[in-house]
Amino acid sequence: MDLKQVASFVKIEHTLFSLPFVLIGYFIALAQFNIPPGLDLVWILIAAIGARGLAMALNRIIDKDIDAENPRTAERHLASGSMTMNTAWTLCATFLVMLVFSAWQLNHVALMMCWLPVLVFVIYPYMKRYTWLCHIWLGLCLGLAPAGAWVAVAGDVHGWAAITGMHDGFTDLLWYPTIFFISLGVMFWIAAFDINYARMDIESDKENGIHSFPSQFGETATTRTSIQMTLLWFACFAISNPMDEAWFLLAAGSMAILNIIVILRHQKLADFQTTLFRISMLTGWVLLAAVLAMDPTPGIMLND
Repeated sequence: MDLKQVASFVKIEHTLFSLPFVLIGYFIALAQFNIPPGLDLVWILIAAIGARGLAMALNRIIDKDIDAENPRTAERHLASGSMTMNTAWTLCATFLVMLVFSAWQLNHVALMMCWLPVLVFVIYPYMKRYTWLCHIWLGLCLGLAPAGAWVAVAGDVHGWAAITGMHDGFTDLLWYPTIFFISLGVMFWIAAFDINYARMDIESDKENGIHSFPSQFGETATTRTSIQMTLLWFACFAISNPMDEAWFLLAAGSMAILNIIVILRHQKLADFQTTLFRISMLTGWVLLAAVLAMDPTPGIMLND
């Protein structure tokens, strides 16, 4: 097993989806709590890599038989036999250690809460066997990225009060509305992408009892619902609007329009899936650039 095989196994390029929102959560926390960048960012990134790798490895292990029945996925490492289950479980353990150790290096709150993403990752592969809400659940998996990065910083400053809001007898939800709506927006953003991604497997999903949205409701409903979800993620980002500036609204609005145009033209594009992947991936990086371009002066967050 070499690094190239591991990168292919965990789809390292898909990290481009979650990484900008990890950084968005981190920079929002720095501005909110008026603290400078520090070594925490290194541990946050290692934790993010561990979480992403663990999620994908678990998905590949649990879906091994399903992948083998689908012509599009039959050549994946476990389904084809090019990687052993022992190797896959070893990778799972390695990624889990990365996540837990990094959380331990960050703060007590991050360490005690690292079970949550692991549980969410384990549940996801089973969701598609029972309900089309698996797309929403996948969105939840990535929606934890900005929240986790924010907690990694907020836990240093406020301890458990960063989550509970209880401080000196008063309740102040530090994560609402900004981080809450950022995470909710990520959930709808990924769900909108994923139900379009599932168009590739409609016939296979029907044959194998996989409850994807396109296989249950058809192409027209998939187009309509993914556009509605795109409008929802734009609304969530607009409500969150870190530091209350027009740059973030402009960035979110522009990317929402681009996503909708691509979705509406899915039958006319020569390679719809590649185009949608690139536009969806670009969305997070454009929003990160908008956050970094904002006034970094602390104390002007919407939830202050």
